[in-house]
Amino acid sequence: ISTAGGTLQGATLKAYPVAKDQPDTLVRLLANDGREYGLIESGVRAIGGAAEATHLATFEAARRSYELGNAQELIVPLTWQEESGFTVEKRYRFTRGSYAVGLEQIVTNGSAAPWRGAEYVRIKGRSIKMERSMFDVDTYSFVGPIIYDGDKSEKLKHDDLIEDGKFEFSSPSGWVGSIQHHFLRAAVPTRGVDYKYDVQANGDIATSSAIRRSLVTISPGASDTFATTLFIGPKLQEQLEQIDETLKLTVDYGWLTIISQPLFWLLSFVYGYVQNWGVAIILVTFLIKLAFYKLTESSGRSMAKMRQIQPRMKALQDRYKDDKPALSQAMMDLYKREKVNPAAGCLPILIQMPFFLAFYWVLLESVEMRQAPFALWITDLSTRDPYFILPLIMGAAMFGQQKLNPAPADPVQAKVMQIMPIMFTVFFAFFPSGLVLYWVTNTLLSIAQQWNVNRVVEAETKAQKAKKSGKKTS
Repeated sequence: ISTAGGTLQGATLKAYPVAKDQPDTLVRLLANDGREYGLIESGVRAIGGAAEATHLATFEAARRSYELGNAQELIVPLTWQEESGFTVEKRYRFTRGSYAVGLEQIVTNGSAAPWRGAEYVRIKGRSIKMERSMFDVDTYSFVGPIIYDGDKSEKLKHDDLIEDGKFEFSSPSGWVGSIQHHFLRAAVPTRGVDYKYDVQANGDIATSSAIRRSLVTISPGASDTFATTLFIGPKLQEQLEQIDETLKLTVDYGWLTIISQPLFWLLSFVYGYVQNWGVAIILVTFLIKLAFYKLTESSGRSMAKMRQIQPRMKALQDRYKDDKPALSQAMMDLYKREKVNPAAGCLPILIQMPFFLAFYWVLLESVEMRQAPFALWITDLSTRDPYFILPLIMGAAMFGQQKLNPAPADPVQAKVMQIMPIMFTVFFAFFPSGLVLYWVTNTLLSIAQQWNVNRVVEAETKAQKAKKSGKKTS
């Protein structure tokens, strides 16, 4: 904390290294310059030429350093005083185990005239143009300002701020922040009080997000306290909710939030018992599979029947190989007679895809899973498998799953299905290992379910044949 304005100018997260293999290089969220550039400035401004203590004023501190030690709370006070008796005391409140920082600006009017003015807080940071990529976790994320206007949150791109100019709004329940993937700097003012907000671009990469309270009048001899909650740390959703429910919107799950949020809650709940995110992923995958068991079972029964009638389908193809309309009609009659739906095999994939994508964004966006270990060689579920073992297991599992299902009637489709495990193995090799773990678990559970369905359908078919044979004999 600088005595120049009482500005927060340095913040290092001791529990969050930049990379798993660089434990001594820690994430910095506030710094005077460089790539980690970020400042949180604050002050009080007045109208009519009255005294004011802006972020340019020089404050005094009783000590050069403060430590929390064994205490639960630490208050760091800084003071500024004018000859007239007008004083401003700035207090930063730090709490053990929390990344929220309380900021109080206590204005005491010791002058002989009424004072009219207000507080402000400003977050300065970097704004970088970055494109989302499903293959590069480190460079996919948006870095820059984010706002909440009381209705919705919005990330403000640097190019748009340059082109459109300052972004402004007013709200009694808004906030501003600056995000960089898993981490957040935010200012949340007192609820129910009108604040003006503005965000603007300063130069090529820097942005400034400010909040300004509506004006208040302080009589001679009276004082008033302006309170703002700052958040400087990882986007831990439980802590964000404690400050303001809407701060969770800084965790961007995109259009699948409706699935990702409950999924993250369920994962967190299970993690609370098992204390391992990889195990939590396996158990939640099992619960999802269980929830849709009946739905996928009906699809599996149809596929099992398709597998049984494949010799008859092959016979029809040979019989009508030169007459496509007749072949189509004969196949449709066969499906109808055997009560088989050839499109039923698509249903499991359609069910799985939203959960697959939701899992992807949960793994990528939730700081709780950042650098989380699983077991053996998987030391970080949010990055790819370093030895590509899980993707290879997944490819083998997919190949085994195909053996349980009927081959497509179309030779071209059959060849495509044969190379699908290889394509998926290469594709998944660069995905977060936690996502591959989900897909491997889901595939193995699907194999177990389809094997059981095939066994039941075969037994039912044999029983039906035996019953018909008994009737003919009688």
